Amino acid sequence: MSTQEQNPQAIEKTLSSRFPTAYTILFLLIIFVAALTWIIPAGKYERVMNTEVGREVAMPGTYQVVEAKPQGFVDVMLAPTAGFYNPDSYVANAIDVALFVLFLGGFLGVMNATGAIDTGIRSAMQRMQGRELWMIPILMTLFAFGGTTYGMAEETLAFYAILIPVIISAGYDAVTGVAIVMVGAGIGVLGSTINPFATVIAANAASIPFTDGMGLRLVLLIGGLVISAAYVMRYAQRVKEDPSRSVVAQQWAAHRAYFIQTKANESAQSKLTGTQSVALIIFALTFAVMIWGVSSQGWWMAQMGGLFMGSAIVIGLIARLGEKKLTASFVDGARDLLGVALVVGLARGIVVIMEQGMIADTILHSAETTLGGLPELAFINLMFWIEVGMSFFVPSSSGLAVLSMPILAPLADFAHVDRALVVTAFQSANGLVNLINPTFAVVLGGLAIGRVSYDRWLAFIWPLLLILTVFISAVISIGALL
Repeated sequence: MSTQEQNPQAIEKTLSSRFPTAYTILFLLIIFVAALTWIIPAGKYERVMNTEVGREVAMPGTYQVVEAKPQGFVDVMLAPTAGFYNPDSYVANAIDVALFVLFLGGFLGVMNATGAIDTGIRSAMQRMQGRELWMIPILMTLFAFGGTTYGMAEETLAFYAILIPVIISAGYDAVTGVAIVMVGAGIGVLGSTINPFATVIAANAASIPFTDGMGLRLVLLIGGLVISAAYVMRYAQRVKEDPSRSVVAQQWAAHRAYFIQTKANESAQSKLTGTQSVALIIFALTFAVMIWGVSSQGWWMAQMGGLFMGSAIVIGLIARLGEKKLTASFVDGARDLLGVALVVGLARGIVVIMEQGMIADTILHSAETTLGGLPELAFINLMFWIEVGMSFFVPSSSGLAVLSMPILAPLADFAHVDRALVVTAFQSANGLVNLINPTFAVVLGGLAIGRVSYDRWLAFIWPLLLILTVFISAVISIGALL
């Protein structure tokens, strides 16, 4: 055994030094966007309150150039803080998401202290031996269902730390685990059907029923899911047959050491005790209640954070951890996800700089002038690529819908394109970009939990992105011709 294999943490540290961390990438993007505010003219649209959407929306034809507000050194330094809480932003603040992440970490810390997850993983692997590959399409379908129905995004952060140990124990790598969650939910958002944060808001802003265009979106959802599941399964099978083909092959030992028990503990019991079984039942019920609350009761981060904290207390009491061990486990778990919480604020800081520099509306106005009078095929494909570009700067599906749809959707009338197709192009572009978007906190947050560097994620996903881009373009082009 080599020295690097004996010390997996050392090799992971060496490898991670070759590519900037998520924090550096995001801070450099803040600086880059601040520099753009010195180059791109400032401008704004007039906005009115749309009661159906519940937000102010831009009015077409009201764009005007305003006094420039270039962002300097002080603005850059304040952007991460403003990303956590900025009452004037049209994009949701990050403080609630960051706190949810910390409560989630505490909940997982208490669960880990019971030993139920580790024992459950060993038991599950024994029972599923030889059939592990089919976990991939089943789980991706479940995450896609969450994405298409209620825009599952930040909620996925709860699943990485749970799923990745199972995937690694089955002989796959951490990238496979990340892909199941991130790509599964992402495809659901890309093919949103009744997602209130993408389809419904965008359709309302475009002044059409959200059910218009549902058939085409179902084609995107089902086709995208089949393509993505097949891609992840093929990659996972290759990795299991030959671990050297993993895009994180050199981190294999480090990931196994971090996500699953060391060999000294691998011989431990694989049969759950009664207390551990009850803990796992509460664990599963917690996520079921979370999904129910978000999808039907209007829950958001505060309610979900309270749910995880309450469940952690209940599990700690049932497992008889004691007050000191319960609180220490909760704090240690929150500490493990502190970096993820910081990533969330940094990502939102980019949007803050754009808003304060008043360049978002200028970028949108350029799109408005570019699209006028184009034929159907050129119009819808250019619309898709404009939304792709804007998604990098405004990753929030609801924020981008409110920003762009009131301006771009009416242009479809001049190109003789159904407005519903514009909504479809918007949500598919936003969903596609948010599989890799470094300004989308869920991407870098999920990668941070999975201990997968951003460059390794790009190495894995770029062929899938290319395939999905061709697929989406074909679907919306056919939609424009029908």
